[in-house]
Amino acid sequence: MIKLPNLAILQGLKIFLGRLSKKEKIIFYTAVTMVALLIIDRAIIAPVFYKIKSLNQEIQDKQIMIKKNLKILSQKERILSESSKYGSFLSESGLGDDEQITLVLKELESLASKSSVYLVDMKPAGIKESGSSKRIMVNLNCEAQMEQLVDFMYNMENSSSLLSIEKYQLAPKSKDSSVAKCSISVYKVVGL
Repeated sequence: MIKLPNLAILQGLKIFLGRLSKKEKIIFYTAVTMVALLIIDRAIIAPVFYKIKSLNQEIQDKQIMIKKNLKILSQKERILSESSKYGSFLSESGLGDDEQITLVLKELESLASKSSVYLVDMKPAGIKESGSSKRIMVNLNCEAQMEQLVDFMYNMENSSSLLSIEKYQLAPKSKDSSVAKCSISVYKVVGL
């Protein structure tokens, strides 16, 4: 139930207003109106405008997010084609370290036989992680004619599985021999 103002208060206000001159009444009504407008502004209008402003900001943020997502969607085909190009590198990342080392050793053996290079020995040299990838290190010693060694190194560097030669050392096998022996440190980059 709405409680009506006390009759005595209304009579007191009527007497107070009756004593005021015309100029004082105008000032009083102006002051009451200003206070009422201030209360309405603080209680109703300001919260509504604040809510509208925050909703507009949220809408702008969502629009920016949608534009970014549309840009990515427009490049979907290119992203998928790039992903398929490099998918073979990522597919090996699910394998264990031993399996990855075995794959690198098998690939090096295959490249050596393709280039007619004799592998004296081949040893894994560990795994170094850096960022979102890791390097599988292998040290190998081999013997072959110089042309065959160059072909072997070329095939390693141009391998589709990201093999790289870190360092190598060449020397003739013996004083008058046309066969060279070579020590090579190789690594393969694999995604994590």
